[in-house]
Amino acid sequence: MKKFFTLIFITPLFILSCMAQGTKAVVGPQLKTGQAVATFAGGCFWCTEAVFERVVGVDDVYSGYIGGSEQSPTYQQVSYGETSHAEAIQIIYNTDLVSYKELLDIFFLTHDPTQLNRQGPDVGKQYRSAVFYHSSEQKEITIGVIKELSANQVYQDEIVTEIKPYGVFWMAEDYHQDYYELNRGNPYILGVAVPKVKKLFKLFPNQIKEQYQSEK
Repeated sequence: MKKFFTLIFITPLFILSCMAQGTKAVVGPQLKTGQAVATFAGGCFWCTEAVFERVVGVDDVYSGYIGGSEQSPTYQQVSYGETSHAEAIQIIYNTDLVSYKELLDIFFLTHDPTQLNRQGPDVGKQYRSAVFYHSSEQKEITIGVIKELSANQVYQDEIVTEIKPYGVFWMAEDYHQDYYELNRGNPYILGVAVPKVKKLFKLFPNQIKEQYQSEK
């Protein structure tokens, strides 16, 4: 579904430029004092980036690819299932304003972690649900959140989210960054991403940045 809208709404020149651009590897993101990093895959990164950009304490969100062995993956390769990477986001956040567990709570409730190798209309392992931990503490917190969700029967089906160690995050092509904000009229954004953002507002009304309050 997403591939269809991408091909329709991006000009041929733009497609050619992003194919040639390649991607940049981020092994260890540079952080300021008081910052930490979280890396999640929850389907289309246009959606997950838009959700977390609105969360209090989140300083930056970057779309990219992770979890595969291929070097410098491109969007065309990943979206067509030609690599073992997943679409993902890298979140830089202020630990004084939001905790890793709070980010996980938002992650698990704004996408469907029970869907194996898909998310809504997007089908394939590139859209799998996964958490890529940066420390043993993040790993243990993730396991704890999944156990909590399962014990409380938040989802009827089993949570299939992968828990993997962080390796290399490949920054997606420039036009994917802030895609939601720059393409509000895209049918995919309207039909798939906007409902996820609305779910964030409904479930976490006290964790929305002031500049996005009017979107409620």
